[in-house]
Amino acid sequence: MHHIQQSPTEPAFVQNPYPFYDRARALGPVVHWDEIGKPCVLSHAAVSAILRDRRFGREIPVDQQKPVPAHLEPFYAVERHSMLELEPPRHTMLRKQVLRAFTSRRIAALEPEIAALSHALIDRFPSGPFDLLEHFAQTIPVVVICRLLGVPETMKDQLLDWSHAMVAMYQATRTRATEDAAAQAAGAFAAFLRDYAEERRSRPADDLITHLIGAEDGGQTLTPDALIATCILLLNAGHEATVHALANGAKALLEAEGPKDWLTPGKIDGTIEEILRFDPPLHLFTRYAYESVEVMGHMFRPGDQVALLLAAAGRDPRACEDPHRFNPARPVKPHLAFGAGLHFCLGAPLARLELAVALPILFNRCPDLHLTEEPNYADTYHFHGLMRLMVDR
Repeated sequence: MHHIQQSPTEPAFVQNPYPFYDRARALGPVVHWDEIGKPCVLSHAAVSAILRDRRFGREIPVDQQKPVPAHLEPFYAVERHSMLELEPPRHTMLRKQVLRAFTSRRIAALEPEIAALSHALIDRFPSGPFDLLEHFAQTIPVVVICRLLGVPETMKDQLLDWSHAMVAMYQATRTRATEDAAAQAAGAFAAFLRDYAEERRSRPADDLITHLIGAEDGGQTLTPDALIATCILLLNAGHEATVHALANGAKALLEAEGPKDWLTPGKIDGTIEEILRFDPPLHLFTRYAYESVEVMGHMFRPGDQVALLLAAAGRDPRACEDPHRFNPARPVKPHLAFGAGLHFCLGAPLARLELAVALPILFNRCPDLHLTEEPNYADTYHFHGLMRLMVDR
C-alpha cells in the first residue's frame, strides 16, 4: 500500500482538497494517508462497496474500546446512544422508531414554511455587499429543525453554539480546549432536552419530540437517553451539513455565472444532485472492519479502520465524466454525499427539500446576485464549508 502525506489543515488543501484526492487516487485503490493515520479509499466503487458491506461498521469493536477520559464523559454520554455510532440490533430498533416519527409526510409539510422563511430572510437582506452564509444559509436549517422538533425558535442561537462546539470534535484542528467546549455543550444540550421532553410528556404537541416519545417498535419505546441523542443528532448532523450544502451550492451556481435554467421545476432535482456530488459538505467518514475483508486487493483485518473519502468518490473520473466541472445538465447518477447502506442519512429528504425550495427562491428574488470577493473555506476538515460568502444584488 502506498503512503501519501498531506496536512488537512494546510491552507491550499483547505481551499481545494480535490487535487490531493486525484494524486492519492492515482497511487492505487487503497492508500495510507499518514496524517489521518489510516488507509483511505477514494474510488466511487470502493467507497460505495464498503458503505454497503455489513462486515464494516461504525461501532468501535469491543476489544478496541477504551475508557472515556473524565473530561469527555458528558460528550460520550450522548454519543454512545447516537444512532450514527451504533450497529444492529440497537441501530435497527432505534432507526425504525425514529422513522415512525420522521415521516415523509411530516417532512413534505415543511415546504411552505421553508418557502416563507426564505422570502422573509431575503426581505431583510442588507443593502450593499453582505454575507449570504450569515443572512441565509445558516438560518434556514436551524429554524427548520427547531420547528420540526418543536423547540422555541428563540433558542436557535444557543442551539447553534452547542452544535458548533460538539461537531468540532470531528475536525482536524481538535484540541483539549475543543474537547472541553464539546463536553460542556453536550451536557447543557442534553439537560435542556431532558427538561423539554419531560414537558412534552405532560403537554404533548404536534412536533417531532412528542412523536419520538410515542414511537414504538414491538412494544419498545425510545429511552430518554436515546431520545436526547436522536434530537441532538438531528440538529448537529442536519444543520451543519445543510448549511454547507446550501452555501457550497450557491457558490457553485454563482461561479458558473448564475443558475441559467438549472433551478426550473423540470431541472431542479438534477441540479441538487450535482451540487451534492460536486462539493459535498462532508468529505470523510470512517468504518471499522469486523472480520477479514479484501477490498480492491487490500486485506483489512478485524479492528482495522478505513477512511472513506466521500468527496473524492464524487469526483472519480471512472464514475463521472469530466468530474471537476460543475454541470447540472449531466445525467444524474448515484452519489455518496449522504452515505449509503445501513447508515444512509436519515435527513437526506429534508436536506434535499431545503435546497430545492430555498435556492430557486433566492435566485428568482435576486436575479443579479453576484460574488463580491473570492469565497474562502473554513479550516474544519472533515467538513467542507465556507467561512463566508460575500455577495451583492
